Amino acid sequence: MSWLQKLNDTYVHCKGREPEGSQPLMPICHTTQLAQIEIVLDGEGRFRRAAVLDKEQATTLVPCTEKSGGRSGTKPENHPLSDKLQYMAADFQEFGGEVTSGFAKDPTSPHRYYLKSLSDWASAQPHPKLAAILAYVKGGTVMADLVRCGVLPADADTGKLLKIWSADKKLAPPIFKVLSPTQTPDDAFVRWRVEIDDDPDSTTWADESLLSSWATYYQASQTKRGYCMATGMDTTLATQHPAKLRHGGDKAKLISANDGAGFTYRGRFGSDEEALGVGFVATQQAHNALRWLIERQGYRNGDQIFVAWEPAGKPVPDPFLSTPDSFGGDADAWSFGGIDTDVGQAFAFRLKKAIAGYNAKLNPRDEVIVIGLDSATPGRMAITFYRELKGSEFLARVEAWHSRFAWPQNFGKDRKFTGAPAPRDIAEAAFGSRLDDTLRAATIERLLPCIVDGTPLPADLLRSTVRRASNRVGMEHWEWEKCLGIACALFKGSFTEGSYLMALEQERTSRDYLFGRLLAIAEDIESYALFAAGEKNRDTTAARLMQRFADRPASTWRTIEPALRPYIARLRATRPGALHKKEVLLDEVTCLFKPEDFLRDTPLSGEFLLGYHCQRQALRPPSDPASDAPTETTAN
Repeated sequence: MSWLQKLNDTYVHCKGREPEGSQPLMPICHTTQLAQIEIVLDGEGRFRRAAVLDKEQATTLVPCTEKSGGRSGTKPENHPLSDKLQYMAADFQEFGGEVTSGFAKDPTSPHRYYLKSLSDWASAQPHPKLAAILAYVKGGTVMADLVRCGVLPADADTGKLLKIWSADKKLAPPIFKVLSPTQTPDDAFVRWRVEIDDDPDSTTWADESLLSSWATYYQASQTKRGYCMATGMDTTLATQHPAKLRHGGDKAKLISANDGAGFTYRGRFGSDEEALGVGFVATQQAHNALRWLIERQGYRNGDQIFVAWEPAGKPVPDPFLSTPDSFGGDADAWSFGGIDTDVGQAFAFRLKKAIAGYNAKLNPRDEVIVIGLDSATPGRMAITFYRELKGSEFLARVEAWHSRFAWPQNFGKDRKFTGAPAPRDIAEAAFGSRLDDTLRAATIERLLPCIVDGTPLPADLLRSTVRRASNRVGMEHWEWEKCLGIACALFKGSFTEGSYLMALEQERTSRDYLFGRLLAIAEDIESYALFAAGEKNRDTTAARLMQRFADRPASTWRTIEPALRPYIARLRATRPGALHKKEVLLDEVTCLFKPEDFLRDTPLSGEFLLGYHCQRQALRPPSDPASDAPTETTAN
């Protein structure tokens, strides 16, 4: 139950002290609903007006019970204040309203249950707004008033509600524009305003006195007591646990024990209380904290959610994003210039500075919690990843990940940076068009321990990414550029013993690195000749044969080198100065090979991509390191 305890502590520390720009933490015994209609009353409970709410104004905080907070169509439970028309309106059926299937046997029961809940609350915790709403609801004219003021459309002949609008959608009544495609006007959710002369706040969803009145009343009505496994105290226990963690329509629960006939707990325990007991306040606060954290800083991948946080609300870097997104600043702030810049040193300095900023706010003994959630079915959610780390340990591991897997990345025209790619981008680079939501979620889950625990990168992900980066013919140019940068980052981070730099290493004489350099030089010579001839959109021989070159470099080089001769002859006649420098560089790299290495035709490792990428970068104009245009100068 450690995760519940940490989330409960987070709620206690952060409630009322939320960081600037954050939404407030939700009070216990409340939930949020999307309201479509707002009814305004005066202090005596008389109807004043009503309106259809825009979708931007729809999210409303409403009091709820444990049962109503997790209700469904087959097990309906009314909220005690704001709710759907079938609960609030005594005249609901008079206007053709249809109750949900759970009330089919007794269609009038929804309103009776709602009226009883509201009456019990108003008598136990008197409040002027409650008294006004109760008086109005008892009058039984909710539907009539909404139809009279034009909020609900009714048929002119029968007086019944219009369920669908088949005419021009542009002329449809406003209520049809805010309902979902599966809803009809009798499904509308209603919230209240009560305008009292000496009260400047007419809302019911932001009135602290009203909200606290419900929380006090509902907690006093709880009777089940026992040992709370989250706090270690004897207290009122929860009978149900909140849902709506990821979004307003999320029905999946982390804790659920409503199976009294199967073997959820039977065989080991006599009752669900023996299997698990969590205090009502503890579970409400913990789930509200988790919901707040997900909305504020959660990483979302479909149904999969990951969150990293410090219980007191101190800022921590997001381990699920790329380097610029984790540590702030746009991509340009993490781009460190051309070939004359020590990219590795500049990146390390910037990363140390970013980590130092978090260290200044995060005490080494502060805890950082990382949690992953996913659901296989609509009603059940599981914790797929959970770690508790000291602040210093967490920052050290995040820094190690971004340092080890840093490489110049090219994600498009406005997205070039030096740093580690995000897990989501790694999954896309590894699997390409084969990637679906299930595979993406599984891949991200496999990468998370590499970041948080410092475990080695899965070898199959590295092989797949290197293989795709070598097969550039099968991808668009922008996609290949992105895949190439990620493949280089993964290889560099996986083989730290190689001490690879993020710049051309002219002294490195390993076979794979040198073959990568040769490929880049051959591509540069041919592309330069094509560019000079006005054929810049034509693929080079080196580009077309890159996959084959990775599998059989020596024999493929004997195909690529002769193919260069017509282009060399063309450049010798038109650009002899630039050609001479390129030929000298080609000869210099060839001479660095050991004879047996140059003739060996075994497949290349991902190291050849490092040599290729660095040599290609060194051959580009210093004034524009991101340019794809060939240059007349070379780095020697």
